[in-house]
Amino acid sequence: MSERPTSGRVLIYSHDTFGLGHLRRCRAIAHALVERYNNLSVLILSGSPIVGSFDFRTRVDFVRIPGVIKLRNGEYTALNLHLDIDEILGMRASLIRHTAEIYQPDLFIVDKEPLGLRGEVRETLEDLKRRGVPLVLGLRDVMDEPALLAPEWERKKVLPALENLYDEIWVYGLPQVCDPLEGIEVPQSVRDKMVYTGYLHRTVPPAVPHGAGLPEEPYILVTAGGGGDGEALVDWVLRAYESDPGIPYRAVLVFGPFMQPDLQAEFMARAEALGKVEATAFESRMERLMQGAVGVVAMGGYNTFCEILSFDKKALIVPRETPRREQTIRAARAEELGLVSVLMDDGVRDAGAMAAALRRLPWQAPPSAVVVPGLLDGLESVNRLAGRHLPVHKATCVPANVEPIRRLAAGE
Repeated sequence: MSERPTSGRVLIYSHDTFGLGHLRRCRAIAHALVERYNNLSVLILSGSPIVGSFDFRTRVDFVRIPGVIKLRNGEYTALNLHLDIDEILGMRASLIRHTAEIYQPDLFIVDKEPLGLRGEVRETLEDLKRRGVPLVLGLRDVMDEPALLAPEWERKKVLPALENLYDEIWVYGLPQVCDPLEGIEVPQSVRDKMVYTGYLHRTVPPAVPHGAGLPEEPYILVTAGGGGDGEALVDWVLRAYESDPGIPYRAVLVFGPFMQPDLQAEFMARAEALGKVEATAFESRMERLMQGAVGVVAMGGYNTFCEILSFDKKALIVPRETPRREQTIRAARAEELGLVSVLMDDGVRDAGAMAAALRRLPWQAPPSAVVVPGLLDGLESVNRLAGRHLPVHKATCVPANVEPIRRLAAGE
């Protein structure tokens, strides 16, 4: 094995079975780190089938591990390869372990799944622990309803990993908004490892020459996230415009790359028949569309919520309730704080109710009308937290406000 590198190296793991959330969160963190530290490289391990569709900053790269997809019965299967799931998981675990061995990171950040998909990161965590590499678990603000999360974590034997393997747990949010472990019995030693960073601030990426421009007229952005479960939202908005041509603003619909092709084709045809609606399947620079919108309609996943806060957009959240209640919990709390408005999917999806909500949206208060200290400090906090473990800048990266945040997390 070669000598330990003197330049900084961060390894980030994202299991990415479906959707865009984990990849986009890890990418934002990686970009912030290399922007802060000139002598740092970040490598992302990702199972996303569309990781190559995104732009990455210099000194950020990715290793694409074979993809899997979660079936409706909760089981996993290979996304593209004709291999059984055990073979795929064994291949993924081997790639992860050997990548970490060769890359020799100064810091390993695991996104959301403490032991990875079906435990595929456990051996890597144990190897790096023996070598003294700091191990960090990054959690979004909401995981799931406690009644569902507790048995899941017990089945996956998560708590021993939090106690014995991880050095720190970074929560990308604030406790006054959401506590990801609320209602879960965890030892105080685990709570002591938790640091609330604030939400991850987003910025608009540089314009691409000859890229598509924004609509000239004011518009409402409608985003279904990854799109795998966004057909109800898109259909509801389209029916609103079909039933009420007088809605004052245009709509720009982004279906998401994982929406089924037949549904995309159907929705595209309906959008083309409407004078006030345009649609696209995928937009890798969603931030540009978000910044230009007069309002946003979304399901309210973590990344979209961060963008709504970052660009101070008036937002209507239509959260899903299955298979996880994450979006519903976040939306309810954000509405209580006055950050967004919420329209629940009652199964009927009355077109008039959506049309009325779209008419009200431009007149509601933006998130900035509510003062929440530290709300968007996430990337700055992550930079300072990571800096303590990096050889490139150790002397000046101890964050002054980590301990107050840690005490807040501990309820002191």
